[in-house]
Amino acid sequence: MALTDFTQPSVTGDTVAVRARDGRAEVLLIRRGRPPHEGAWALPGGFLDEYEQPEDAARRELFEETGLAYPGPLVPLGVFGRRGRDPRGWTISIAYLALLDDPDVAVCGSDDAVEAGWFPLDDPPPLAFDHDEIVATARAMLAEGESVSAGT
Repeated sequence: MALTDFTQPSVTGDTVAVRARDGRAEVLLIRRGRPPHEGAWALPGGFLDEYEQPEDAARRELFEETGLAYPGPLVPLGVFGRRGRDPRGWTISIAYLALLDDPDVAVCGSDDAVEAGWFPLDDPPPLAFDHDEIVATARAMLAEGESVSAGT
């Protein structure tokens, strides 16, 4: 059998970027500038380019959408592929956790993100797709011992 005999999902790389500010963990979100979920808050992320590694796509999208060039390690969070998570079709997201040391890192919306901002990790606004599930996974990982100040 050839690979073309199988249904192919779209694949994205997404990043939960977290910083500690004034003793509180914050998550970086973008406001989507395009459908689906135009105007909604979401995690920075996007589709892999041909033959691009998921971690590379997550870094690229983080930079393109927020201006944040993150050189530190990306901690794998999980693979998210629940049916119906993306109205455009079958999409699998490979999500990563980025732990930032700089509490004053500047971000701005660009590319297909009209805005970027920091929100309390324990109380983010409603999120597009299933990004609330991805953020909850990051919270659980941090509660189990990942340090918010472990990154760069």
